[in-house]
Amino acid sequence: MPALDAMSSYTASTIGSPEHAAAVTPNDAQDLAYVTRSIWVGTQGDLRVTMQGGETLTYPAAIGQMSLRVSRIHAAGTTAGGIVAMW
Repeated sequence: MPALDAMSSYTASTIGSPEHAAAVTPNDAQDLAYVTRSIWVGTQGDLRVTMQGGETLTYPAAIGQMSLRVSRIHAAGTTAGGIVAMW
C-alpha cells in the first residue's frame, strides 16, 4: 500500500513543525504509513530512501534532522540508526 500524504492538499513545504512522529524500522518492501515532512537520524550512517517523487537514492553519512519528503526508508543500503519519521 502506498504511503498516505497527509499534506497533499497543501503547497509542498517543509517549513513548520511536524504534527506526528514514529520510530522507523527500514523496510525494502513496504512504504511508510505517511509521506514524511522530515526525518531524524540519531546514529550517523547511510540513509537509503525513496522520495515522494519516486527517486531512490542514498544520503551518505546522514545525521540529525533532514527535511525530506520520503515514502520509503530502505533496509538495504541504510546503516543509519535511531530513525524517526515526522509528518
